[in-house]
Amino acid sequence: MEPVLVACSHGTASPEGQAAVRGLVDAVARRRPDLQVRSAYVDVQEPSPAEVLARLGGRPARLVPLLLSAGYHVFVDLTDAAAAAAAGGTTVAPALGPDRRLAELIRARLGRRHLRTTDTVVLAAAGSSNEFAVADCETAATQLGELLGRRVTAAYLTAGQPRLTDVVANEHAAGRGVLVATYLLAPGSFADRAANCGAEHVTAPLLLAGEPPPEAIVDIVLQRFS
Repeated sequence: MEPVLVACSHGTASPEGQAAVRGLVDAVARRRPDLQVRSAYVDVQEPSPAEVLARLGGRPARLVPLLLSAGYHVFVDLTDAAAAAAAGGTTVAPALGPDRRLAELIRARLGRRHLRTTDTVVLAAAGSSNEFAVADCETAATQLGELLGRRVTAAYLTAGQPRLTDVVANEHAAGRGVLVATYLLAPGSFADRAANCGAEHVTAPLLLAGEPPPEAIVDIVLQRFS
């Protein structure tokens, strides 16, 4: 019996963010109607992964993090929930990123018309105290830089250095414009912080309410599940 796909997102109080993530989970379920697909949240929203697993009646599941990097939520929250599940064989998939397809989506969000040779491009991530999560974001910045043919700096909105606002201020002080590539899955407080960082241009998150989720992200979710 194939395990249940439990799509585990961070959770947000933003109605737009909730709708955007729900749209992704619905698209995954439409793509694979043979699968049982459930939603869970590691923070802010309910149900939690543990609650979803408890409702499966002993059926094994695979927890797929709808997170762009692997950090505390993957290594602790989801790993602990899987270990405590009643069903043996419940596992945790890798995070969605880094993945070159995500970098390609971000490049499309930037649009060539916004880029000047004198601009600094910054990849803005939520941030984490976990070194593996930070390394994932650095890899994502490198992937985007390879696509753009220019250096991309990773900066962070919470934990992690350098902070996005500091990078923007420093680049402006040096007379350079700043374009921020938002490395966030959906609207919410982090996306609002990025939008207000003072840069000349800030891209939207990868998912938006009212828009179909990119097929590439649906692909990644299902590949992490498999």
